[in-house]
Amino acid sequence: MGFFRFIGSFLTTVGNHVKAVLLIVFIIWLFTPNEGTISEPYNLAVVSLSGEINDGREVLKELKDIYDDYSIKGVLFEIDSPGGAMTTSVEIAEMVKLVKSRKPVVSYASGSLASGSLYSALWSSKIIVNKASLVGSIGVIFDGINYRELADKIGIEPQVSKAGKFKEAGTGAREWLPFERAEIDRLTKESYKMFVSDVAEARNLDLNRSEEWAEARLFLGVEAVEIGLADEVGTRISAEDDLIALSGVHAPVFQKEDEFEAFVKSISSKFLGEFLYQFDYKLR
Repeated sequence: MGFFRFIGSFLTTVGNHVKAVLLIVFIIWLFTPNEGTISEPYNLAVVSLSGEINDGREVLKELKDIYDDYSIKGVLFEIDSPGGAMTTSVEIAEMVKLVKSRKPVVSYASGSLASGSLYSALWSSKIIVNKASLVGSIGVIFDGINYRELADKIGIEPQVSKAGKFKEAGTGAREWLPFERAEIDRLTKESYKMFVSDVAEARNLDLNRSEEWAEARLFLGVEAVEIGLADEVGTRISAEDDLIALSGVHAPVFQKEDEFEAFVKSISSKFLGEFLYQFDYKLR
């Protein structure tokens, strides 16, 4: 019964946190002066990728809207992320590649440009990093927990009806069988192979020397430039200057994010990220 009390307490805590977050957002919205929804026109967009990469729909929509908007002449892609879901990282990378076919995309690593976030930025027109940024961590991990002993102690017996030899591969209800582990290892290695191959192609690196820049190694920004994972060391200001030069605009105006929207976005990503991050295989 202690286990079920714990679960009940946990769900109550989660519910209370959700209510608290919604209450804070509502109060701030209620007392925020309404000055209209018309924003200042801009010709250089700013897209942020921060925290763990889980649900990338918002970033993908921003990039697609920028691609379709001919009044926007370039994109500053500001990144501070340790990585996350592989599928989402690949989606973002392909969208960046699409946008770059029409207008320049300058990625700036204000913090971490690691694993999935590096994947996301691969096809940028230029990658600029803070000299102290953590860059690299080109690797793939598929992890989980074996809760069999806990289930036995509290009297829970999993019941399964399945069709397909590998349908339970990755289950937490028991130790993985040898053929299941072999299949997971195969999937992980194939994903890693794809990641390394894409990095080599996008960054013009020697695939035969991937042990020098891959293998989940992390590099400081200055080292990342030396080995070719980034183009130059710089700052947010120098990244803006590079984008202005690449876009060719004579009167540059950068997009300014609404402060309230930024606040809500920050709360949402931090709150949901802890839950969503557990349900996909990761680049980290």
